[in-house]
Amino acid sequence: MPNLTSPTGFLFLEFFEVYQFQIFQVFLFLTIYIVSLAGNLFIVIVVIMNHRLHSPMYFFLMNLALMDVGSISVIVPKSLTNSLMNSRFISYSECIAQVFFLLFFEASEYFLLTVMAHDRHVAICNPLKYETVMNNEACIQMTAIVWIVSLLYAVLHTSGTFSIRFCSNKIDQFFCEIPKLLKISCSDSYLVEVGLIAFCGIIIFGCFIFVVATYVWILSAVLKIPSVHGQKKAIHTCLPHLIVFSLMLFTGLFVYIRPPNNTSSDLELFFVVIYAILPPVLNPFIYSMRNKEFQNALWKLYKAS
Repeated sequence: MPNLTSPTGFLFLEFFEVYQFQIFQVFLFLTIYIVSLAGNLFIVIVVIMNHRLHSPMYFFLMNLALMDVGSISVIVPKSLTNSLMNSRFISYSECIAQVFFLLFFEASEYFLLTVMAHDRHVAICNPLKYETVMNNEACIQMTAIVWIVSLLYAVLHTSGTFSIRFCSNKIDQFFCEIPKLLKISCSDSYLVEVGLIAFCGIIIFGCFIFVVATYVWILSAVLKIPSVHGQKKAIHTCLPHLIVFSLMLFTGLFVYIRPPNNTSSDLELFFVVIYAILPPVLNPFIYSMRNKEFQNALWKLYKAS
């Protein structure tokens, strides 16, 4: 196979070969993108403008919304542009940027969800110490650590991925994704990136164990609450976080751990869409739109305008 160490660009997988179906994809992705942007930006605006929402939970939620805006903006606009232009091409530099920013925003979201589990643990298991433990300085420090670690994570994987030689420029995906890029490598140097993925997988697994242990403690504390109403309220504050964390974790693991094969799987594509596109759309509804405190703040902001 030819050596494409520095290809000019890559060719994506097409959703549909018929142009009319591509227009349908454009409409669908554009709708998803607009809904995601509107929902997440509303969260940021409402949290910033309402002082009653200046609490750790909403501070983390605002950062999560910014991460969601970033992650979906890395994938969808390029896919929309290609579909409208009936193209599959992405330049080499654009592919590097896409891999870097996608890793950065998704890693930051995963690590922030881990931090948010700690926040829920302190709020339910140690409510009297909540304001002391989760003070403004501590929240800012934890969020800054999340952003910095995610930046290093993205730099590490991006440099490892694009240091290899490629034997093809056809990516079996609708965006630049590390497993698909490794699949078209033609040198043993790709094992370095595989090793990095395994190392980071240990870190991700550690976060998973932390979240599971945290929710075991939370469940134990909830069962000790004397009133049924108090138990339901505590569970209601934790359930959205647990759903989003589980959705992101298990669909991501399916994509990255699944053994490679020579054919494209519709199920694999379905899971990729779920872990890459669906969370930024669902998070605003799961975390905020069903939250009465947030709804009241949104209503007051609307009346003030």
